[in-house]
Amino acid sequence: MSSIRIGAHVEAADAVEQAKAIGAEVAQVFLGDPQSWKVGETGYPGGAEALRADAEAAGIDLYVHAPYVINVASTNNRIRIPSRKLLQQTMTGAAAIGAKGVVVHGGHVTAKDDPATGFDNWRKAIDSLDTDVPVLIENTAGGDHSMARRLERIEQLWEAVMSSANASVVGFTLDTCHAWAGGIDLDTAVEQITGITGRIDLVHANDSRDTAGSGADRHAHFGEGTIPGELLAGVVAAAGAPVVCETHGDMAPDIAWLREHLA
Repeated sequence: MSSIRIGAHVEAADAVEQAKAIGAEVAQVFLGDPQSWKVGETGYPGGAEALRADAEAAGIDLYVHAPYVINVASTNNRIRIPSRKLLQQTMTGAAAIGAKGVVVHGGHVTAKDDPATGFDNWRKAIDSLDTDVPVLIENTAGGDHSMARRLERIEQLWEAVMSSANASVVGFTLDTCHAWAGGIDLDTAVEQITGITGRIDLVHANDSRDTAGSGADRHAHFGEGTIPGELLAGVVAAAGAPVVCETHGDMAPDIAWLREHLA
């Protein structure tokens, strides 16, 4: 039996009971509305301390997904500066619940921008953080001007953040749907990513509704998408990192499927 810990994205307000109900050893949550510029309350009875204590008692590892609106790479001050502030607030909130890491999308620049500016903005964002919780940069599915869609951009981004004085808090999340849609070969994805970063701290294990290279970020339950099952299981096994399944609906069958294919 695989020793890889597997779980799913759940609602923060009922995170522990939801995780236990679907057999999850890992639970990822939002700290508020993922489309908002404010970090709200978890809604968990007893607050952050209670969530932390209950998760620890249940043997469940918590991760936080940062709000989707964050784009620390942006050259637009009205986006970049609030993004840094929101990222710091998210890191602080994650520490309060004892999270193992915070997943953050790589973000993007615009067509008229030099990508190097976006990479350096990431470095500055890491420089400014006050946190002991790892920042887990996630590869993204689409966008020609994304910071973390294609391998060459991931390599440039990684070089930039590793030059930060706070480089020790940076890690990486590999999303299988994003990699597939983004044009990364899943047969060699783990080898290629670890060749750049030296690490994969978390896997978002999701099937993809759309075809390889489509650029579409549309998750599907295992067996209902376009990624061959052996590729999905192979990525998870090769990465050897904790796993979060993120497709909407009942995650119990996905967790069971993954455990069966890793056995």
